[in-house]
Amino acid sequence: MSEAQKLVWEGSIPLQIHLHQSEITTLPPPPPALVLAPRIGYLPLLISLIKPHFSTTLPPGIDTIWFEYKGLPLKWYIPTGVLFDLLCMEPERPWNLTVHFRGYPSNLLLPCEGVDSVKWSFINSLKEAAYVINGNCKNIMNMSQPDQAELWRSVFSGNLESYRQVSSKLKLGTFEDEYGENIGPVSTKSQQSTEETEVAGQLKTGRIPVRLYTWTVSEDFDDLEDAPQIDNWDKVSYINRPVEVHKDDGKYFSLNDAVRSLLPEFFPGSSLVNEEDASINQSTGEEEENTCDPMSSFQPLENAEIKLVRIQGIEPKLEIPFSWVVNNLMNPEYFLHMCVCLKLSEAKALQ
Repeated sequence: MSEAQKLVWEGSIPLQIHLHQSEITTLPPPPPALVLAPRIGYLPLLISLIKPHFSTTLPPGIDTIWFEYKGLPLKWYIPTGVLFDLLCMEPERPWNLTVHFRGYPSNLLLPCEGVDSVKWSFINSLKEAAYVINGNCKNIMNMSQPDQAELWRSVFSGNLESYRQVSSKLKLGTFEDEYGENIGPVSTKSQQSTEETEVAGQLKTGRIPVRLYTWTVSEDFDDLEDAPQIDNWDKVSYINRPVEVHKDDGKYFSLNDAVRSLLPEFFPGSSLVNEEDASINQSTGEEEENTCDPMSSFQPLENAEIKLVRIQGIEPKLEIPFSWVVNNLMNPEYFLHMCVCLKLSEAKALQ
């Protein structure tokens, strides 16, 4: 268990939750509720803390609880930390949210029946991740009821030790991360060259479950407070794609490599010539080289630049080994949630 994993599980976001004015039936209106929301948790799991605070002022009716931020209904199945990273480019503390107990926007949000809906959404995500990693989800389907209950209880309560004990039975594997073990002080026992250090951080060939939340901007900005506000879910592309890790050229697979492989529509391949054709051209001599198709060395232009990558509230350098990111910043359902802001190239923005 790494220190980073502990920090992720212990991470919380201070919330200041206001009851929507249309649902206030008493004077004076109730003060906002102040809550610490776990990053790896989900907003509906806070209901037991919030409902007592507002219960005496609610109008008659059946509770259908949902949250909004600056008029944007929040998707309950996205972890709270991801919502915060995505919607608050300049982190807002406390994060001011509005809670509704009536008027559920079923045309905008999937139905939510409280804690049970969140639990089964989590289990389904775990099945998806298992399928990506192992090619099947048998281990999840075959979980005993006590283990399934304990797994959910550990996530609900933020108990990392209990979670590790139960999740180890799922045999979803860990991803090789030798980078941290090999970049410490050089000892007489192991004198590593630069090339050996690069190899040390690479992942074994595999598939990593990733949930990507991307949005684009057409104008540059220097400060996060100047970044455009996401005020509509149509501005966010919600993508489930596995990262295929295949690195055999002696360099570790970086976060930058992962983002680019996940977004081929913005970062096309570096060459239109396959390796076999390239080797043939190289061996034919100067005369053949001068007569070859000039397009054979053409490299397609990238359509965007990576402006921001935010994972678990941090903005890691793109050069960081992807193995470290996966092993330390992954959510309990074995998905890595990545918020990525792209600045479109001028040509792309004009299309």
